[in-house]
Amino acid sequence: MAAEDSQFQLVTFKLGEELYGVNIMDVKEILRQQNVRIIPNAPYYVEGIINVRGEIIPIIDLHKRFRLQAMAQVDADGLEGGFIILDIDGSKVGIIIDKVERVVTVNQGDIKEPPQMLSGIGSEYIEGVIRQEVGYLIVLNIRKVFNPKELQKIIEIQ
Repeated sequence: MAAEDSQFQLVTFKLGEELYGVNIMDVKEILRQQNVRIIPNAPYYVEGIINVRGEIIPIIDLHKRFRLQAMAQVDADGLEGGFIILDIDGSKVGIIIDKVERVVTVNQGDIKEPPQMLSGIGSEYIEGVIRQEVGYLIVLNIRKVFNPKELQKIIEIQ
């Protein structure tokens, strides 16, 4: 039972109209929008690369990966149109987000199985959902968003 009560933190962000979260331990940094250099022959969901202090980071468009529409308008109170740089098993990958929300502390026991159909994204990418006053916080398992072959191909872009 202690495992279910363990707490951890999520960095939450908007993709379209949905609220997502990734484990803060996987987040290296959050960056404002910047120019992305297009890479020819990259997978459809790879937007390109950016240079972060001399390190080349591939940028993934989760809108394309999950087949979601971008948010129509962003509030002035948040970081808009930025990137979250993730460390996936030692490899850095950036994801495009519509808006950073906040860091939240959650209990492992609050995470529930996702509903059968959740905004069109595959349940294989979802660790679970946390019910909120309005809607759900979708907890992504960032390691499952890319299978090992895809991740290797993305890393080779660097």
